[in-house]
Amino acid sequence: MAKARSRAAARKVKDRWKAKNWYNVLAPASFDNVTIAETLADEPSKLTDRVTEVSLQDLTNDFRKSHIKLFFKINKIEDNNAKTIYIGHTLTSDYLRRMVRRRRSKIDAVYDAKTRDGARIRIKPFATTDRRIQNSQKKIIRLTMRKTIILKARSMTLSEFIKYVIEGKLGSDIYKSCKTFYPVRRIEIYKTEVLQQPTIEIEEPKPAEPVEKPDEEKEKSEETVVPVEEEPEKEDEEESVEEEELLEESEEETPEETPEEITEESEEPVSETEEEKKVPEEMVESEEEAEPKEEEDSEEKKKK
Repeated sequence: MAKARSRAAARKVKDRWKAKNWYNVLAPASFDNVTIAETLADEPSKLTDRVTEVSLQDLTNDFRKSHIKLFFKINKIEDNNAKTIYIGHTLTSDYLRRMVRRRRSKIDAVYDAKTRDGARIRIKPFATTDRRIQNSQKKIIRLTMRKTIILKARSMTLSEFIKYVIEGKLGSDIYKSCKTFYPVRRIEIYKTEVLQQPTIEIEEPKPAEPVEKPDEEKEKSEETVVPVEEEPEKEDEEESVEEEELLEESEEETPEETPEEITEESEEPVSETEEEKKVPEEMVESEEEAEPKEEEDSEEKKKK
């Protein structure tokens, strides 16, 4: 009897795997609801509060962000999709080791900030310098880091602030503010933790996307364009008619003016031709007179 019971119990244990279903773990809306992972569960309620870790490279396909690790917690299940919320991020240990070297100073700090939508987030930045600095200089750098982090968090929602931190814009702003006191080498936000989720609902402005017109609207737009194109054709026809009328008027006026001009021009070449005719006649006469004189001279010489 005992062996039969143990066998039945073993079968029941094996049957539990068959009863389980696969669920898709989705990122929050601020990360475009990308599928992060897949998980098994026999009951949807057992999925809540599970934490998944994923690198930013898997979300953005940018290999330069492979050192950033994000953490998401499942809070809602719809059908076979498990929705998550952002709970924090860290940088990989090898990336942090590359930042620190001998004979340099590292300034760590921890600050709690409150966002515009009522969320509380803990931020852990650190700064590095080219050489060792004094404690008074470290104190000034910590104060400037605290000031910029709190001011930026107050003016943004949680999702906006998370993007602002992960993209490295917060570190660049802190770098600019610290540069006036001491030339810092680099500033990184190596860890964040969400202590309290947003309590105030604020609608975030969505980016304007180009909307394609349906076929009916395109046809209407084409129909409206047709009469606009016809108007300049009419104007061109009117202009061509006016030009033809002006040409006809000019043709009517030209024959009255041309005879006078032609007569005036014809008188001048006539006088030139007469003078040219007179000159060769005189030359011909002189040549004829010269020939008989030469003949007379030759005859007189023969007689002598």
